Amino acid sequence: MEPKNTQQQDNSFFGQPAGLQTLFFTEMWERMSYYGMRALLVLFMTAAIQEGGLELTVAAATAIYGLYTGAVYFMGLPGGWIADRLIGGQRATWYGGIVIMCGHIVLAVPSDTTFFLGLILVVLGTGMLKPNISALVGQLYDEGDDRRDAGYTLYYMGINIGSLIGYAVTGYLMENVGWHWAFGAAAVGMFFGLVQYRMTLPKLRNVGADAPKPLSPRGQKISWTIIVLFLIALGGVFTAVATGAMTIDPVAIAQQVALAATIVFFVYYIGIFLFSKLTKNEAKRLGALFLVCIASICFWAGFEQAGSSLNLFARDLTDRMVGSFEIPTTWFQMLNSGFLIALSPFFAAMWVNLTKRMINPSYGFKSALGLIIMASGFIVMFLASQAAASGMKVSPNWLVAVYFLHTVGELCLSPVALSAVSKLAPRRMAGQMMGVFVLTYSIGSLLAGLIAGNLDPENTETMPDMYMQITLFGVGVGVVVFLLALKTRHWEKLAGQPDPEHVAINANEPVKQDKA
Repeated sequence: MEPKNTQQQDNSFFGQPAGLQTLFFTEMWERMSYYGMRALLVLFMTAAIQEGGLELTVAAATAIYGLYTGAVYFMGLPGGWIADRLIGGQRATWYGGIVIMCGHIVLAVPSDTTFFLGLILVVLGTGMLKPNISALVGQLYDEGDDRRDAGYTLYYMGINIGSLIGYAVTGYLMENVGWHWAFGAAAVGMFFGLVQYRMTLPKLRNVGADAPKPLSPRGQKISWTIIVLFLIALGGVFTAVATGAMTIDPVAIAQQVALAATIVFFVYYIGIFLFSKLTKNEAKRLGALFLVCIASICFWAGFEQAGSSLNLFARDLTDRMVGSFEIPTTWFQMLNSGFLIALSPFFAAMWVNLTKRMINPSYGFKSALGLIIMASGFIVMFLASQAAASGMKVSPNWLVAVYFLHTVGELCLSPVALSAVSKLAPRRMAGQMMGVFVLTYSIGSLLAGLIAGNLDPENTETMPDMYMQITLFGVGVGVVVFLLALKTRHWEKLAGQPDPEHVAINANEPVKQDKA
């Protein structure tokens, strides 16, 4: 029998289990490195060569940005599987952080070739770390623990403290020292996260220490062989591109990868229903989770404009002068982090108080609300881009309003969606389901990069219509999700309840209980 996790009764970290402290600060520093570096990407790739950039077109740069951010989350699928079947969540988080740090170190080297190699390393490392550290948070709680949503909201605040630090540090270094010094600062942030993780690891105790569903020794050998062959093939492709033996079209590849990621998501989800021997209650709970996933894809397709089209809008079409001081372009993205830090405690308290009053909106309803609020932010961008089309730079207050609405939408959807995965997914496949959910970030990010390619600040006359289309699509999907959530809210309540089929089997055939 698995030892009882005594952290479930522990309230030592702001009323949450002690292990949340370890995960809170590790994720804080990892997100500092990730968001700090991510904020530079499109700006660096579109900057002129004499400014130290790559001087790519907006379409190519945003496609690469979408590929990078999409691949970061796509790799969460194998990353979750590796934790579930090979090494456990704790070790996957540790090794992933090491690879991320190495990636940022490579990015700090002033070379076009090492730039793309660094991106690949960050992708591989984040795929190991991101889904598993999020899954570990959920494993700190019993299925019926009402602190789960508040715990995820607190954890989410740690993410945004890290991103706030990242934007501030890398943005300042970019403007005043140089691109690669800013990339190097991200490596330092990840180093702090690794040190903190190792020092406070005992607080996690047995949570995620071992793979919950390990493969046989033969299965493990085959799996590691496949992993090594994949890395060798990836290295071969990178070498071919770096030496000019292979050329790529970023936009075409982004389109193909977006289609492939979408197919993988649906096939993997359907495969879980067909081959995972789900009980009736588990199947319904995963059906409710599917609705949350669809809302998540559409949400991130709009929200991820922050690092691409909104970033370029801030640089090229926004009046950034405050007296004699020019606001660094990336600092506008700090607005999202600042609003999140300010609003997270209120949202955490709101969910707890609603639960105490027996008013607990379903995950589907919260996701629909978040999507609609985020989409309404593009109404503001529609108006701002109309003003910019007149030929004058616009007030920064437009972007302040957009980031505020996007933040409120994010708080309604993102932390509670993470909580939904940990609560609705069967515990035996927690890592895999978190990987499947993180895949929604991947699809959304790829779509965001493709959309941003059509939002070129040099073609301001086309921007209002594009932003209005994003608004209408987001609101439309949000309304559909809300209507479907009227049904799936009943399925969500099945979490933690015994399946009727299992109750009948256990009553009549008690011998089979151990076998199950």
